[in-house]
Amino acid sequence: MKAQTGSSKDGGQGRTGLHPAVESAVTPAGTPSAEAVQVAGVACVKRLPAYLQMLRVLQGEGHEYVSGTLLATTHSLEPVIVRKDLAVTGVAGIPRRGFPIAELIAAIEQFLGWHSQTKAVLVGVGNLGTALLGYQGFETLGLRIAGAFDRDPAKIGKWIQGRKVQPISQLAAFVKRGGIRLGVLTVPAGAAQETAELMIRAGLRGIWNFSPAKLEVPAGVVTQKEDLAEGLAVLSHKLQHLPPPGGGKPSPSFSR
Repeated sequence: MKAQTGSSKDGGQGRTGLHPAVESAVTPAGTPSAEAVQVAGVACVKRLPAYLQMLRVLQGEGHEYVSGTLLATTHSLEPVIVRKDLAVTGVAGIPRRGFPIAELIAAIEQFLGWHSQTKAVLVGVGNLGTALLGYQGFETLGLRIAGAFDRDPAKIGKWIQGRKVQPISQLAAFVKRGGIRLGVLTVPAGAAQETAELMIRAGLRGIWNFSPAKLEVPAGVVTQKEDLAEGLAVLSHKLQHLPPPGGGKPSPSFSR
């Protein structure tokens, strides 16, 4: 992949047209301020990992700069959206060269909190929990699952994916000892709320929820729900309404 050089419009435009709060929050040293983190939209945050993946590839190929146009084209976005997204990192483009890749990688990692390793615990060592424990990609995202917990006596004491499954009764002590703030919840829906409350009492401030249940949590605790059923529904709908092989019209789709 060949990186394009950025034009003055692309790399050196600065922050024209940005949300005023974002423009005033960006720091000149390439470090996002607390204000920039607060005003960044969810859509922007979701796009940053895709940019980061591409930047790492380009860096591995020896490129030093990348244009916003290349990032936009690769991700099917308008260049102005990419410029607004990258502005919250505090990194400015250079006219006719683009954005410095190494600096941009470091700034995105810092913005996302991936510049230092985050330790987490996983509660619920079933099939999904076991799969997540074995996923090596978390390390590249700055996440390390340091402990696994379950209520099932048949699982407690067993080594699964390199972690010894511990009883849920030891969760609070483990969290306090390790200074852990994040928990991964992979229990059945019926046990999700009760388990989440236990995790919060143990001192966890964030819960990555892989259960089908919607959690109710107090102020000061954040959650992120990963809905596998929702993703499958969207994929199945798209698959159902694909044109038949060899051409033809797809079957009528419901309105969105």
